Amino acid sequence: MMRVRVFSFCSVLLVCWLAVAQPAPIPQQLTFTPYHTNGIYKIGETVGWTVTPGPETPAYAYKWTIRRNNAVVLKEGKLDLSSGKDAIEIAGDQPEMIYVAIEPYAVLAAAPSAPVAGAGQPGSASASPNSPPQDAASTAAAQSGSAAPNSANSPQPPHWIGGNTGRNNGLYAVGAAVAPSEIPLSAPRPADFDAFWDGKLALQAKIPIDAMLTSVPTDVPGVELSIFALDALGSKAHGYVARPAADGKFPALIMLQYAGVYALNAHADAEHAAEGWLVLNVDSHDKLPSDPSGGIPTNYNAVGNTDREKSYFLDMYLRDSRVLDYLATRSDWDGKTVVLTGGSMGGQQSIVLAGLRPDKVTDVLVCVPAGADTNGDLHGRKAGYPYWPSENPDAMKTALYFDTVNFASRIKAPVMAGFGFIDTVSPPAGVWTMLNQISGPKEAIPVIDSEHDNFTYMKMEPCHTRTRDILNLLVKGGVYTPNELQP
Repeated sequence: MMRVRVFSFCSVLLVCWLAVAQPAPIPQQLTFTPYHTNGIYKIGETVGWTVTPGPETPAYAYKWTIRRNNAVVLKEGKLDLSSGKDAIEIAGDQPEMIYVAIEPYAVLAAAPSAPVAGAGQPGSASASPNSPPQDAASTAAAQSGSAAPNSANSPQPPHWIGGNTGRNNGLYAVGAAVAPSEIPLSAPRPADFDAFWDGKLALQAKIPIDAMLTSVPTDVPGVELSIFALDALGSKAHGYVARPAADGKFPALIMLQYAGVYALNAHADAEHAAEGWLVLNVDSHDKLPSDPSGGIPTNYNAVGNTDREKSYFLDMYLRDSRVLDYLATRSDWDGKTVVLTGGSMGGQQSIVLAGLRPDKVTDVLVCVPAGADTNGDLHGRKAGYPYWPSENPDAMKTALYFDTVNFASRIKAPVMAGFGFIDTVSPPAGVWTMLNQISGPKEAIPVIDSEHDNFTYMKMEPCHTRTRDILNLLVKGGVYTPNELQP
């Protein structure tokens, strides 16, 4: 049964990043040229970079550390640019991601006026103001990578500026992949994984959806916009639904959200509907999509992390599945096309939903998907968001039931995933591991110089552009065929 309420909202939240002033560019003192332009190597090849001065004259001395999967230290050294260049290199000896941190440790004597952050200097560790909204998944990562503190008896170190990780803290990073299609699971998939999730879906299927729609105004012509609320197992699913005002049946675009608690962008949903989509933009939380907080705890990702029955992600994933149930009841859906898309935690939810409901989802398009390789810290890989505590055995056991790598083998739809080689929020080793579990067609879009996209948003443009191109194809009735990555 569907109940419809109509309210007149005074305003709708609009987000327009073009209106935000461009930040000053972060000064670059170093330039890195990879031995392989695509950043991908075979086992036995030398992984390396030629390092030269950047557009800004180097004012600091730098040291570097090579780590396997950003966890296991393999090699250390110091840059020597006295001849105009230097090299950082190592032999790739197994399927792995190579992460190199290059950080300043001294101001050069030849540069007494070397820039350091202070009065009149930004020195900010935050994302640029015209990046997408700050992804809460990146909060902890924003503090990583800074120069090591001195001892208590030493003077305070300079606040370095520059760097290529989007933080303007002096840190540079480069990354490479060695035989990435062979990177295996770091931890076994739970034997009862499928039984656990199939059981939850069966319980949810017994609950009536009881969809409630609240019509809201939009300034996008030819579009109808509503807020939806749906009953799910243990909570309610909320979001915006937007559709062309004309009669007809439309392909469905389900949008899933990055980490944090915030109001959703209804205007963007309406714009997608104007292109011909039936849009369902799903709030990650049990709250109105127009509500910026909803009483949701900011540390929701840690809620219930030692018990699979109490994990915050249990209800989140089930709400996503409930939205798909609701879509199937709508007479304006074309009955065949279901595209999932999202970034970071939205990519995480997209992969999970495609695995939970493999027979319903037709395409998956994600950038910097989070939630993979949750037990990585126990197995020589740096784990990322949701940052399950590796020192807690119960949390590590629970995490495996919510890890995208364990849903991936269930996916039947073609998948496109873009990710950065120096991403510390959605580490690339985990994304490769997830992709390697997908037996069907998949398209990897590796971006060798990108951190998480709220830090280095423009560097992730290859993924954003590819997503737009595929959506333009699908909304016109085309078929997405992934471009398989060639070794």
